Amino acid sequence: MSVAARGELKSELLRKCIHLSIALVPTLAAFDLSNTALLLMVGILFYTSAESLRFLGFNLPFISSVTASVLRKREYGRFALGPVTLGFGALFALLLFPSRIAAAAIYALAFGDSVPVLIGKFLGRIRPALLLGKSLEGTLAGFAVVFLTSFLVFHEWKTALAVGFASFLVDILPLGDFDNLLLPLAAGIAALAFV
Repeated sequence: MSVAARGELKSELLRKCIHLSIALVPTLAAFDLSNTALLLMVGILFYTSAESLRFLGFNLPFISSVTASVLRKREYGRFALGPVTLGFGALFALLLFPSRIAAAAIYALAFGDSVPVLIGKFLGRIRPALLLGKSLEGTLAGFAVVFLTSFLVFHEWKTALAVGFASFLVDILPLGDFDNLLLPLAAGIAALAFV
């Protein structure tokens, strides 16, 4: 593996570790929904402020260096929106859906948006036109992990299949960072239809 590829892998792994941390939200919400929602709002506001300062050329210790180390090429020279949409996606799921459905929707966001990128970017070889540049391997891995996490939440395969399929449909759309908003909403709506 080349030095550039190793650097890209390291950056993407760190980025997805941060993304996966959103999976802690359902556990926190089980203890205190209001404070978890407040924590998400404060996190979104804090990140937005820190990223605005970084974008304007000011560096905050630790925060700016972490943000800079996980930027993708398309994010250079612009506000990195992903963490904002990630926070709002989890917040909307918490506020719109009953707790089990919100948990499944947030797990779909955490795992269904991370696993396809990691598998597809580094192991994906088959890229059919239908998937708009995404790999078949990553897309199937994303479907599988969302199906599995949803099955663990609902203990029912039809609901898990619906949540997995909704996540699959969102994953193949060219949404950029806005998939973080649409994915948990689509997953939650799909679960509502079966629960």
